[in-house]
Amino acid sequence: MIDKKTRLFAAGTAAAALVAAAGCSSSSSGSSSSGSTTGSAKKSVTIGLLTDETGPAASGNKTSVQGVKAGTVLASRDGYTVKTVVADTATNPATALSAAQKLVTQNHVDVVIAHSALTFAVSSYLTAHKVPVVGAGEDGPEWITAKNMFSVFGALHSTKVSTTQGLFFKSQGVTNLGSLGYSISPLSSEASKAAQVSAQKAGLKGGYLNSKFPFGSTNVAPVALEMKKAGIDGFTASLDPNTSFALITALRQQGVNLKAALLPTGYGGDLTQAGPGALKAAQNVFFLLAYQPIEMQTAATKQFSADLKAAGVTGEPTFAMYNGYVSVGLILQALKGAGANPSSADIITSLSSIHAFTALGLFGDHKLDINDRTNVINGVDNCEWVTRLEGSTFKLVKGADPICGTAIPGATVAPSS
Repeated sequence: MIDKKTRLFAAGTAAAALVAAAGCSSSSSGSSSSGSTTGSAKKSVTIGLLTDETGPAASGNKTSVQGVKAGTVLASRDGYTVKTVVADTATNPATALSAAQKLVTQNHVDVVIAHSALTFAVSSYLTAHKVPVVGAGEDGPEWITAKNMFSVFGALHSTKVSTTQGLFFKSQGVTNLGSLGYSISPLSSEASKAAQVSAQKAGLKGGYLNSKFPFGSTNVAPVALEMKKAGIDGFTASLDPNTSFALITALRQQGVNLKAALLPTGYGGDLTQAGPGALKAAQNVFFLLAYQPIEMQTAATKQFSADLKAAGVTGEPTFAMYNGYVSVGLILQALKGAGANPSSADIITSLSSIHAFTALGLFGDHKLDINDRTNVINGVDNCEWVTRLEGSTFKLVKGADPICGTAIPGATVAPSS
């Protein structure tokens, strides 16, 4: 049984996992989009990868390890040797703490990549031991408060509201939005409320809001009936894909004509992990991504795809792969600014000086201040990239590659507990 602390699960991420792996090392000439090396930069690094390999939170992020593997290809091209040690939280706060302690005291890692719904359970320990932490700020507020922790898509403030989602739904002709969030996840619950406010500020109606849906449930028939009664024609949910797809199916069975269903999870390879029937349920559904989707075929996405292939990764990339890959890129950038044989304190100092992170070019022409712990709401410049599933192909959405908004002054939602 998950205890109360697991209520800090990330918005849109009902599960997170990484396949166990050991880092690899190699050396070759060439350069990468992470920047050129310097003669004094540390040429080897041991990365501890904290993840939910097993347990209830082991479905949404399990391909992060493949992204990290692709990152080691990037590192090798820059002349770095990378060793990766995977630590499984088992989706349990006590186990997560033991795993983090092992990384520090036995594996002697230089830096931790945290891609876990349980990062909150170890953040105090890692902070006390002055361990630099990078990764996905998807579970709780420690990414905002702990100065040794740096989220690759920013320290998100889910109680604040931007215009981004409202602009998107308006562009798709939505007039009445329904929104759903999990009760046990403050970030999920808050995101569902923020989407409603964003829509209302865009002149749309927020006809249905349920920010207290049971975690992981697929008993969506009552919600579908209530949404139909409310007359919604747009839908968004910060939920596990299984819940979202079940609800979309139920809405269609009820004859609800959805002009736009927008989900923060399910893009790319994540769709194939969502269970039988997901492909059918996901038809014409829109999917958010914090980075350029590979369908854009930019220099950065081509390099990402090439590094995945070089790491032996096949199939569509996932959001978790992006995060793992970009996390390694951020570590490399920090090492290059940390001087010769840097200590953990030197790496933290270097990370603290990064104010224009490009995510290896995957943010396009946008740059993220990873040290902005006040203003980030929907990622870099409040921009989100959107694709739409048609058949078995994700298509780019005109005007949403990316769609960018601004913070709405004074607009906030009540924090969830």
